Amino acid sequence: MVQVRLADAGDLHMTWTWTHGAQGFGTGYAPAREVDEAVGELTAALPGGAEGAAGMRRAFESGALTTYETERRLARVLSEALWPPGLTDQIRQVSAHRGRPLIRLQPSPRVAQVPWELLTVDADRDIRLIDLADMATTAPASLRRPTAATDQAPPPGRDSDAVVLILDPRIPGFRADSPLGSVLGPPGTDPALLSLVQNHLDAGTVVPPMTKPAEALRRTDLDRNWLSQALRKGARRLMYVGHVSGAPVEGGQSEDVTLHLSCGPETAGLTEPVRTHRPLSAKDLLLGTLPLRADGAAGARLWPAPPRVALIACESGGDLRFAESFGLATAMIHNGAELVTATRWVLPTSFAFHRLAGLPESVRPLTEAVIAVDTAHDDPDPVHRLARWQRHRLDRWRTDHRIEHSPLLWAALTCIVR
Repeated sequence: MVQVRLADAGDLHMTWTWTHGAQGFGTGYAPAREVDEAVGELTAALPGGAEGAAGMRRAFESGALTTYETERRLARVLSEALWPPGLTDQIRQVSAHRGRPLIRLQPSPRVAQVPWELLTVDADRDIRLIDLADMATTAPASLRRPTAATDQAPPPGRDSDAVVLILDPRIPGFRADSPLGSVLGPPGTDPALLSLVQNHLDAGTVVPPMTKPAEALRRTDLDRNWLSQALRKGARRLMYVGHVSGAPVEGGQSEDVTLHLSCGPETAGLTEPVRTHRPLSAKDLLLGTLPLRADGAAGARLWPAPPRVALIACESGGDLRFAESFGLATAMIHNGAELVTATRWVLPTSFAFHRLAGLPESVRPLTEAVIAVDTAHDDPDPVHRLARWQRHRLDRWRTDHRIEHSPLLWAALTCIVR
């Protein structure tokens, strides 16, 4: 394993150290101008959260991640600006003697959205970094604690087999076709998604209780109080698929990032209601009800995170873009999670692929990503399992160049570990 750390100090500075049997270290830097130009090209290729539907359309119509040749060029630009060839040489040496290594990378805010897995290490043969190694993102050191950040013992049921599924919850006051509407489509219309839920039903571990798989989708009863009860009873996993609203990076308030559950405006919380709905913010997850009342409880008591958490939503891992990273993913780690799978940028839904890329309704790229994360989180080595799926996507992208295999979706996913 190699631990890579990056820091912004005008230029971009990098250090790396090998551990777990491999020896070695190194340093590198990238000039600020080259970094800014490369990151600027990446930003132009991504859907823009502030742009809404227009940003998603732009990404599909002219973004570099939607055609193989333009994506390959972008991967080469990013690699030449950001990745030291000397580290690639060391990775190859370790791989030849010990097998595929793990790269644990702690990005600086300036490069937090970079899909490191895509970086080119051999342009002639189109070999990418993920072909040589598995990759995980490490949370800031201040949040990497050996136990949950609470003043009490782990909650009863920490060893529970329960899997908490929050799949496309209904948000009060927002229709299915609105900006905070459905991300997975009408319940019961996606056979692969229903099969995922049925597998958990058959295992007898799914929360909330239900009799049919379609009952997991578009529920109206999954608010923060229900989530608190479910997590305090104990769970080994939490999977959320829905909406996250980011905070402006220039504002510096990563704790204002919000996750949308079925909370009405009367729900107590630290963010202002949006019409008839009060979002759950990272600030809520961190501070709980301490600022609201004298007998309040810390967020880690109210929402103790299970060991593995999936937040499949737009920019759910975007807190790493802030100098002070206290967003949703890092809040989950602060509250006890060992691994959080989150996204670096705004995710296109399957409907976006249908409408903007002309794919048939039977092709559902977002569902495939949800299934891949669900499968990975049930594996003893979730980082390796998700990387294996991403390598398969990359192989299909190199072979057929089809938009449903584009890194626009799958390269957004990253495993954040402490």
